[in-house]
Amino acid sequence: MRAPADAAERRARPAVVCYPVSTLPQPDMPRLEAARQQMTKLAEHIVPPREALAVPVPAGHFFRIVSIEGPQVGDLNLWNAHDLTERFFSGKTRALHATHVTTGHRLWSTLPHLRPMATITHDTLAWYGWDQDGGGVHDVIGTRCDPYTNRLLSGGEYHHCCHSNLTRALAKTRNLPLAEAEMLVHDVLNVFMCTGFTHDTHQYFMKASPVRPGDYIEFLAEIDLIAGLSACPGGDCSASHSSDAAACHPMKIEIWRPDQAFLAAHIPPPPNAYSRSHGLTATP
Repeated sequence: MRAPADAAERRARPAVVCYPVSTLPQPDMPRLEAARQQMTKLAEHIVPPREALAVPVPAGHFFRIVSIEGPQVGDLNLWNAHDLTERFFSGKTRALHATHVTTGHRLWSTLPHLRPMATITHDTLAWYGWDQDGGGVHDVIGTRCDPYTNRLLSGGEYHHCCHSNLTRALAKTRNLPLAEAEMLVHDVLNVFMCTGFTHDTHQYFMKASPVRPGDYIEFLAEIDLIAGLSACPGGDCSASHSSDAAACHPMKIEIWRPDQAFLAAHIPPPPNAYSRSHGLTATP
């Protein structure tokens, strides 16, 4: 189609950030860094390749996702441990922060709660930044590999996509029917995954993760959480996913307790204060 006469003028209009965050409450990073120096490891959990675990993390505690044997990406879900309908909202996290998150960013919960569920307190891959393809690490743009899209594109059945892995893990941890658990699984933080959009067609791409054994990303649990992590069947996501073709490795979840003074002072953020009237006057 022929461009209009003022096409260049229209394209030249300035970009405006949708959500200016100057008034967004910021985490006290110096305080969190001090707390990190006084932590005791409480537990560690090994997530097998092409499987998932869902584990509790108490408010005020730290948890780490650790690379232990080889390059491996993971899909992270978070739920409020007392209300599973409050869960991680990747889209709003992306809108408030960026397409890829790192130290100092927060993982926000779904409406109507819209509050920080976790704060990223350390990231050993923060050095990666942006590469020549426009790729970055720890994205909140991908949805999670799932058996429905796989069936649509390949015609086959595969049961170890991250969606299915997280469904089984949540069902087991909370003793839920599989169908009920599946409806609570949601879009993810793609931990360690290197992704972006192609320059020409603007398609979502993945490339080999830069993660190596010993790397980790660490979070403060702002509220009582269930953290679900799937060790993606794509391995380091350098070639494929939703199959058994890629080399896959286990991952580790560590739970860390800070000192008692920090725990005593920790106040979980309240749910969003919006009235929920939606412009209508309440009926007496």
